Amino acid sequence: MNIVALDGYTLNPGDLNWDGFNAFGKVTVYDRSDADEVVERAQDAEILLISKILMTEEVFAALPKLQYLGVIATGFNVVDLKAARARNIPVTNIPTYGTQSVAQAVFAHLLTFTNQISHHDHTVREEKKWTHCPDFCYWEGNLVELDGLTLGLVGLGRIGGLTAQIAQAFGMNVIAYDVVQNNPPAGVTFTELEDLFRRSDVVSLHCPLTADNEGLINAERLALMKPSAFLINTSRGPLVDEKALADALNNDRLAGASLDVLASEPPAEDHPLFTAKNCHITPHMAWATRSARSRLMQTAVDNVQAFLDGKPQNVVN
Repeated sequence: MNIVALDGYTLNPGDLNWDGFNAFGKVTVYDRSDADEVVERAQDAEILLISKILMTEEVFAALPKLQYLGVIATGFNVVDLKAARARNIPVTNIPTYGTQSVAQAVFAHLLTFTNQISHHDHTVREEKKWTHCPDFCYWEGNLVELDGLTLGLVGLGRIGGLTAQIAQAFGMNVIAYDVVQNNPPAGVTFTELEDLFRRSDVVSLHCPLTADNEGLINAERLALMKPSAFLINTSRGPLVDEKALADALNNDRLAGASLDVLASEPPAEDHPLFTAKNCHITPHMAWATRSARSRLMQTAVDNVQAFLDGKPQNVVN
């Protein structure tokens, strides 16, 4: 089999390897591919691996040898599933590799606000405030204890469920809204979406992006939140109306927001959240621990093996 990976760098920037695919045939890996390079590079591919490459009807039509498309990510919105299905090309994804890493990142984002470690480290080492302090200690702003606060989870799948467990270990009360789940785990209470926004001290997003929930976090729902509340998004950027969020932050209607994803990635230089008050942004990296990427790579190999064995797994079309 001829195997081609078109944008492999984010999965493996050099600390992993692609050796698991060697048993299946010839392997060619490109770090990145521009849109006008996709058809040429994938022309002879029987097995194609992509992460964020746009696979349209036109691209599928130009690849007559293609038998299998493996998305080396959880999200597969870049693929025209109907076009793949019409050609009997199974499309697979990697559904579970990042659960632990993303749930951990939720609290990295939250604790950045509540404990302000980076800020105080800067005041100690760069501004020398502790050196010249008349007391044995000091702090700036409000330090927030999580025990007793309410965490609202929008989405209670694998990552949301693990986030709930970690929150409970901190002593937080956990409420959730989910359009699919109807049996909450122990200690979690389901509620309506508007009620969740009103009651939560922290809202964390853990739902897939659909046509129905794009812009879920809009001006109206932000207005329901407590001025002391925090918003965390490690899910999908388009869930948030970013202009509305910037307005809420800049007008002190929300204590802070911390985001690992944005609606457009990479973002424009004039993105409204870059200058918003009390806003932290990381570059879509919650998933990217080496442990998570290793699991992703192994599942990608397993998906190809299952396809070749005639028992494809993790098929999304």
